[in-house]
Amino acid sequence: MTAYLTLDDLAATARSKLPVEVWDFVEGGAGRERTLAANRDAFARIRLRPRVLTGVTEVDPRVNVLGGVWAAPVGIAPLAYHTLVHPDGELATARAAGACGVPLVVSTMAGRAFDEIRAETTAPLWLQLYPLRDPAATAHLVRTAERAGFDALVLTVDAPRLGRRLRDLRNGFRLPDGVAPVNLPASWRTGAARPAGHAESHFATGLTWDAVARLCASTTLPVIVKGVLTAEDARLAVAAGVAGVVVSNHGGRQLDGAPASLDALPEVARAVDGAAVVLLDGGVRTGADVLGALALGATGVLVGRPVLHGLAVDGEQGVGEVLRILTEEFVESMFLTGLATVAAIGPATVTAPVTAPATGPPERTGGALPTGLHLTDLHASLRHPVLRTMTFLNEIVARYPDAVSFAPGRPFEDGYDLAELSGHLGAYLEHRQAGGQTGNALTRELFQYGPTAGTIRDIVARTVAQDEGIHVAPEAYVITVGAQEGLLITVRAFCADPDDVLLVPDPCYTGVTGVASLLGVRVEAVPETTDGPDLAYLDRLLARLHAEKRRARLLYLVPDAANPSGTTMSRHAREQLLRVLRPYGTVVLEDTPYRLLGPADRPPTLKALDRHGQVVHVGSFAKSAFPGARVGYVIADQTVYRPDGTGLLADELSKIKSMVTVNTSPVSQALIGGLLLRAGHRLGEATAPAARRYSAMMRLLRAELDRRFPQPVRDRLGISWNDPDSGFFLSLTVPFVAGDEQLDDCARRYGVLWTPMSYFHVHPDAGQHAVRLSVSYLTEQEIVDGVGRLARFITETVS
Repeated sequence: MTAYLTLDDLAATARSKLPVEVWDFVEGGAGRERTLAANRDAFARIRLRPRVLTGVTEVDPRVNVLGGVWAAPVGIAPLAYHTLVHPDGELATARAAGACGVPLVVSTMAGRAFDEIRAETTAPLWLQLYPLRDPAATAHLVRTAERAGFDALVLTVDAPRLGRRLRDLRNGFRLPDGVAPVNLPASWRTGAARPAGHAESHFATGLTWDAVARLCASTTLPVIVKGVLTAEDARLAVAAGVAGVVVSNHGGRQLDGAPASLDALPEVARAVDGAAVVLLDGGVRTGADVLGALALGATGVLVGRPVLHGLAVDGEQGVGEVLRILTEEFVESMFLTGLATVAAIGPATVTAPVTAPATGPPERTGGALPTGLHLTDLHASLRHPVLRTMTFLNEIVARYPDAVSFAPGRPFEDGYDLAELSGHLGAYLEHRQAGGQTGNALTRELFQYGPTAGTIRDIVARTVAQDEGIHVAPEAYVITVGAQEGLLITVRAFCADPDDVLLVPDPCYTGVTGVASLLGVRVEAVPETTDGPDLAYLDRLLARLHAEKRRARLLYLVPDAANPSGTTMSRHAREQLLRVLRPYGTVVLEDTPYRLLGPADRPPTLKALDRHGQVVHVGSFAKSAFPGARVGYVIADQTVYRPDGTGLLADELSKIKSMVTVNTSPVSQALIGGLLLRAGHRLGEATAPAARRYSAMMRLLRAELDRRFPQPVRDRLGISWNDPDSGFFLSLTVPFVAGDEQLDDCARRYGVLWTPMSYFHVHPDAGQHAVRLSVSYLTEQEIVDGVGRLARFITETVS
């Protein structure tokens, strides 16, 4: 291959080799020309500041991005239909990227299968996603990329339409046979399709940042948003939980007056302030351009059209030539400006008419930062949207203290009595003394660290046996710091391999999906019906996972008064569930925080029905006693075969607990132990008054909804709700998007709060038209007033 000196030389050769209509398609329409001209003009205004006598003898162009090291701060931007310009298509591009040590962003409309591309390269692979109208198609793309071993997702948000591509229209351009987006549904794979028509037919419009947050929650991969040009959008992107943003003005065609990517970069970098990676895409044609972008706040740059030019000229070697030219020019520019490492690049590197970012942490090259931390250096779970949504909800509650709040899921407080604490502690001390413990032993038990598995296992085991008919030895119990720790240690124990999967109902309690995010465990959602998980769907999902050699290790469930839906499973559904799971060896992680607050004739727990070691049972005293004690328990009586013999699963969970909390507070255990003793080991009887109150509040909520929305009004407005007979929660469906903006408006104008149901869903775009209402923390009058305010909000929003 001829050695090329510049990317313009490669472009000229590519133009001579490609048919006119293909060249015009690659280069885009008039909007694309204006966009490139604006971007090149911005780079032309950048002036590097040369330094002399700096002592630099070697330059290290490497940069750390999302935990991986790039050989240079240059990646390959997403480009559709590589096979238009070379028969090897994305395979050749991927090989070149791997050889040069830089990433490739694979387009949604790639002409090669994701697993084929992955097999050809060691390069980091990111999947570029368009927001599709069909959430199932989006979910399919994400799961396919995850299974293929991709490293990140890049969501393009600036191209709901691709614009009028005049050159394509004049040429009558259609994709030739054999060129198609093979990773998308068959309806996209037609050689006669207009590329711009894909956007018209399949791209979603009217989305909000909630959709980005849901995408972040639905995958273990970091999410980058492409198309950010303002500080406002940059801050919203970070709040949604993204790992990075791409400053890009490629949205279909240049909006008149919109900034060049480089001109927008400093504003975006300041707004992000180190909380996410900042990449620039648009107009990069030289190594000096790369250096200028980094000086103004970018972590790295993406290069697009020049890669297709190189691919057209000589396949893999041509793409490698593009990357070689940019890297060599970048290194030369670093030498001339006296910079030995990428970390040394900063605003002082350039003289520019745009303002460089004044704040934010310095760039890193793979090691420690001189000062401070990038959020992207920390675990991805810290960007999980659950943290954003819960923080937002807390802020809303604090901002509108006089609003009636259907949001909290906490117990009613009027029954709490400080005097009871001393009574509980006294009862526990008397019990231990009667059992032969001396004063010194009791002092040591309450003031020192205690056994990891807990000190009240015998008391809890006897109580659970009385209340639930679960007859398991105390040795099979682990006393935990609330049920949340029980969930964490169980998921950690079972999900041991990257192919292990945690199944959850959809919608689902956010605590368990948060645990999965923290531990890097893959989650698959099972739709919830009025009688628990959709068992037919579950059976198909289990079969698919088994065929893919992925293990569904656990199915998390709250079978009684579930959070957030309020659903309670029938006995028949529970028995059927265990039968469906048994052939696959999937264990139920049963969570029962609301169980004792329901009717006395409730169905048996899954653990009580368990005859084959299929259930790990998690209980909590937060709702039935008081949350402040932070005491829960796990029943894990399964046999574990070890090299030295056999033991209980509880023993293994205790090992994990010892590395998390060491032990549960002995004082808290004593308080709960005393409460159970004073209740005669029958907590269900002691909580019966509270259970009656919650049931009465739920009946009142349903009656008020019925009064405010009689059936003809419901039909006209398009609203509905489910009918839980116990617990804290009810799910209300409304005919409009019920997200953060609507919640804030409802609190500000109508004085009532609720929780968006979208917070609890795994898949993107699910639950947008539903809210969770909680009755646990409210008085009768507050429920009556709150439903009236909510009714006005719904009626006026619909009209």
